[in-house]
Amino acid sequence: MTKGSSAAELIAELEARANPANVAGMARYGISTEHTLGVPIPLLRGLAKRAGKDHRLAGELWASGIHEARILATMIEDPARVTSAQMDRWARDFDSWDVCDQACQNLFRYTPFACAKATQWSAATAEFVRRAGFALMAGLAAQPSEMEDAPFEAFLKLIAGAATDDRNMVKKAVNWALRQIGKRNARLLKKAIAAAERIERLDSRSARWIAKDALRELRGRAAKARPVSEGR
Repeated sequence: MTKGSSAAELIAELEARANPANVAGMARYGISTEHTLGVPIPLLRGLAKRAGKDHRLAGELWASGIHEARILATMIEDPARVTSAQMDRWARDFDSWDVCDQACQNLFRYTPFACAKATQWSAATAEFVRRAGFALMAGLAAQPSEMEDAPFEAFLKLIAGAATDDRNMVKKAVNWALRQIGKRNARLLKKAIAAAERIERLDSRSARWIAKDALRELRGRAAKARPVSEGR
């Protein structure tokens, strides 16, 4: 399989590498087993590297509905050719946290629509679409860029607004975004700690979990960054 391969050829290769034992293991981590072959991510990355960037091929792979084909699509899609409408279509198709996160980390965060979609999706009703909003925030915070702090400060308000959502896939992404924003720089670390402290005071089990987990990491990071006083 080389550049220029068809979707049918790639899918055939994925099916040849299917591993039912892996599918069973994925289920234990809350990954959907619907149309899932059990092909490991490193093998998908190898296929993506050999296939190269291909907008048409990515669309065909996504349309197949096969779990691993969709993850592969996020790896070979060209961010420059992704449209806002396409992002919404793909997000509506999310049925598993790993496909959601792979799409956000491999592809969506590199598009010019990333900040707008993070904001839009953070208010979504659908569990995996809402998760995508916060996964995008985490991805944007993690990547080196010239982005100013202002968008991340705005994200912290959205994080606080979603902290009472007790759905597992949402609250974990909210926590992820909060921690990742705090790790971006010293100024945002202070802002994230303050946001987490406000979230901790909310009358919500989910909010308390999000805040306490984030504060352990963020306060530890702040303590390590604090200069040691003279004479100690």
